Amino acid sequence: MTTDRTDGSAFREGDEVVLDRGTYQGTPGVFLRLRKGIKWADITERDGAVWSHPVEWLAHAPSEVPTGVN
Repeated sequence: MTTDRTDGSAFREGDEVVLDRGTYQGTPGVFLRLRKGIKWADITERDGAVWSHPVEWLAHAPSEVPTGVN
């Protein structure tokens, strides 16, 4: 599953992500899927917990920056 964000980046299942905004900014995780409302996504955090966050709060982890995205 891929989702395009307004800034042109895309998330795919298994991508390493980090919360770029919100209360838990800096929290790492793995992108799982979009929720029914495509503005929300599920991620798995390091402790195995699955949490939903607004897609706009997510960013690719530094090692997962897609090719061609500045």
